[in-house]
Amino acid sequence: MQTFNIPGKELNISEEELFWEVGYGSSLPEEEIREESRRLIRRVSLCIRPRLGYYRTTGKVEGETLTLDSLLFHTGKIINRHLKGSEAFVLFVATAGREFEKLQQETKQQGDPLAIYMLDALGSIVAEKTADLVEKQLAGDILSDGWKHTNRFSPGYCGWPLAEQHQLFSLFPQQPPCDIELTPSSLMIPIKSVSGIIGIGKEVKKYPYSCGLCQATDCYKRKKIGSGYSGSTR
Repeated sequence: MQTFNIPGKELNISEEELFWEVGYGSSLPEEEIREESRRLIRRVSLCIRPRLGYYRTTGKVEGETLTLDSLLFHTGKIINRHLKGSEAFVLFVATAGREFEKLQQETKQQGDPLAIYMLDALGSIVAEKTADLVEKQLAGDILSDGWKHTNRFSPGYCGWPLAEQHQLFSLFPQQPPCDIELTPSSLMIPIKSVSGIIGIGKEVKKYPYSCGLCQATDCYKRKKIGSGYSGSTR
């Protein structure tokens, strides 16, 4: 399993990203909020240590299921349509890290509603940008083989049951992967973490995310597409 520690400042979080995440769209908030956003971005960039890790394995796509190391996953037709043709699979995790979780706890104790709200949004941005780096690093690793990769897919989205998160985590050779633990209900700790699977091979493709076939109204991809903002790393 390959793991990486990422200095927070290398994520290059922008005010624009934060404004989109908290719901301002293309509008600029008042100066007080802009000043607070700059302060929080600086603090987050200096104190956090995001981590990512991924592990390559073999598997088989059949119908609406995916078998990895004898474990059966009910990934569903939407995900399997993208994974079909993969010659191998990459399991990944990405997290804002324990340092961010500690910062969140300290901010909650201070009782500033605006800072708490904006910091929560920043955590989501950090986790997703760290997951973006998984794809970037992976693309470099498989380039010499002439391979490409699919989109990344996570338990709890596109019809893949969140309960199968425990099965997914059991396949990582490092336990817990990147210091991410699971609750009995399959939620990750630190909360601002992402896990999932990516298909790799010579014939696979990465498509623009399309939400027409999925009914998950709380999906972060739907939020980005609906807003017209796709993030600075895509």
